[in-house]
Amino acid sequence: MAYIGKEPIVGNFQKCDAITVVNGQAAYTLQVSSTNVVPESANHMLVSLNGILQAPVTSFTVSSSTLTFASNLATGDVIDFVILLGNVLDLGTPSDGTVTNAKLAQDIISGETELAVAPAATDEFLVSDAGVLKRVDASLVGKGKVLQVVQTHKSDTTSTTSESFEDMSGMTVDITPSATSSKILVLISLGGIGSAVGVSTQTIKLVRESTSISIGDAASSRTRTSFSTGPRGDGNHMTNAHYSYLDSPSSTSEQTYKLQWFTQNASGGTTKTGYLNRTGGDSDDDNAPYSRGASSIIVMEIGA
Repeated sequence: MAYIGKEPIVGNFQKCDAITVVNGQAAYTLQVSSTNVVPESANHMLVSLNGILQAPVTSFTVSSSTLTFASNLATGDVIDFVILLGNVLDLGTPSDGTVTNAKLAQDIISGETELAVAPAATDEFLVSDAGVLKRVDASLVGKGKVLQVVQTHKSDTTSTTSESFEDMSGMTVDITPSATSSKILVLISLGGIGSAVGVSTQTIKLVRESTSISIGDAASSRTRTSFSTGPRGDGNHMTNAHYSYLDSPSSTSEQTYKLQWFTQNASGGTTKTGYLNRTGGDSDDDNAPYSRGASSIIVMEIGA
């Protein structure tokens, strides 16, 4: 609202602490709860002396937090009360515990609202730059840092006899980037790839949603894949495989990363079975090197 002339001062009404008269003294300090207060002017005050309301300016004046009577007071005089009307709050120091969140504007920092998700790139933080408070976008704060980590761990076994790519059961992980500029670091660890007796190769590729990523260039009819294991000539051993790739999904939607695989008989003939986390033989024979493994796929959001 606009005003003609000076805008009215808005504030609370306060009764000052009791003031003890000093013989021969005219000036006294105004306090509320032992803290100095500054009235807007003498006209914004009610001052009672010896049971009589005093006339502003004529009987007393005020400068900052000092009340001065027109003449010195003497022993026996009593300042009954001093009440401030429309006290200028921003010139004084509020008493401890008197300012609550309800009295603060919503666009200032109060800590009432919790950020329940990872900060977006447009969110801002306050930092002190050589003593100067500045705003910083979250995209700058998180640049080059790991913002979140998600893992899928598989300790049971699975197998395939497929001669074309199919999803590797249990080797799928979801992550939702907080910014389109973020990169996703994918770490793959296959604890053991086994095959039935015979020379067999397991061909594996990395897929985001339905898109194959980090695969070899096209070359005639050759299979485009991320990596492969084998071949081995027996079913007594497993082959470990580790793979990593830094992806740029350019999205803030949930992204699904998974492995797909198929098995090939390198010597031709009947297709062999490929296994994850176990050997091909998988016997309880203590004299044979049969074992079980564990695999994982880990995705990390990296601030860019």
